[in-house]
Amino acid sequence: MTPLRHRMLEDMAVRNLAQNTQSAYLQQIGAYARHFNRRPEDLGPEEIRAYQVHLTQTRRLSASSVSVATGALRFLYKVTLKRSWAVEEIPMPKRPFKLPVILSREEVMHFLDSVDSIKHRAILMTAYAAGLRISEANRHRAVKLARCRQLLGAPAPIVKLPDAPLDYRDRYEQLTGTSLRECPHCGRGNMVCIETFQPGTLPRGPPCDH
Repeated sequence: MTPLRHRMLEDMAVRNLAQNTQSAYLQQIGAYARHFNRRPEDLGPEEIRAYQVHLTQTRRLSASSVSVATGALRFLYKVTLKRSWAVEEIPMPKRPFKLPVILSREEVMHFLDSVDSIKHRAILMTAYAAGLRISEANRHRAVKLARCRQLLGAPAPIVKLPDAPLDYRDRYEQLTGTSLRECPHCGRGNMVCIETFQPGTLPRGPPCDH
């Protein structure tokens, strides 16, 4: 083990960096030294810039991969070698921000129409119309969500599905002969049991008072 590697290991241990981070940093510094076939302490800002260009343009690594290499170089030159120019001369790449895919009204309706199960379609329609996350649709009732929005001062969801000509519960009862208007446990209530909304969840009904 070279003295520089040993000192860098000590510096990372003193700062309590995770073992995975320490291994990744040492690997990145080793690749950096092999690229120029020189000791890292003999290299400077120009070599660092050339290496970053090599990673981004020649090897075409992702921004996250380049960020790991950049973090290792920053630590080496700022902490271990104590070079005053380290942070300023080693820019951290900006990670791209991906906008979420927003479906059109027609695409949403096409997706919902492709769901064969009436019950699952009802769940998806309710979640979409209320603007719910999966966790919200899986755990909370609409009344509770409305109360939470009121307390937080959050506006009601803007996007809504067009009014259906027939209540989905009536349609489900017509097709299956099973009513969704009564709780399967206590005979009261007005709730759909969520069965396969998330992988691994078991069928369950609404909580009862007794």
